Amino acid sequence: EEAMVQGGNAGLRTYFDKMLMQLQELVEIVRTNPPYLTTVTLGALMTIDVHARDVTLKMCDEGLEDPKDFAWVSQLRYYWEDREDLAGLGSPGFIVRQIQASFPYGMEYLGNTPRLVITPLTDRCYITLTGAMDLLLGGAPQGPAGTGKTE
Repeated sequence: EEAMVQGGNAGLRTYFDKMLMQLQELVEIVRTNPPYLTTVTLGALMTIDVHARDVTLKMCDEGLEDPKDFAWVSQLRYYWEDREDLAGLGSPGFIVRQIQASFPYGMEYLGNTPRLVITPLTDRCYITLTGAMDLLLGGAPQGPAGTGKTE
């Protein structure tokens, strides 16, 4: 977001190049044959980073320049808020934002598990579920096995 505010689409492209370098560094670490748990962690990070790379490239190609554009606002984003009166936390902490939804991040630990894949359907589920959580509702994804409900 900061890259877009400071440099518009050119700033976003510069950040995209930085993302590519970071992904390459992760690949180089994986090639050193690290311990199993490190490999699982790096695999999950790489899956998330590859998705972020793809989304960023799409936003660059679409000429995105403003963090108020829907293409940016619709992404699941995490922010650190230093305010002492943070709703739901009462102190500084992480805030999750997506479209108009905004709520404290619970810091739950789900274990060191591998990620499968993040698809456009996964993104739509995130939008639906964060919107529901913002309205103090919930969700129950359902469907056939292997369609990404766990993600």
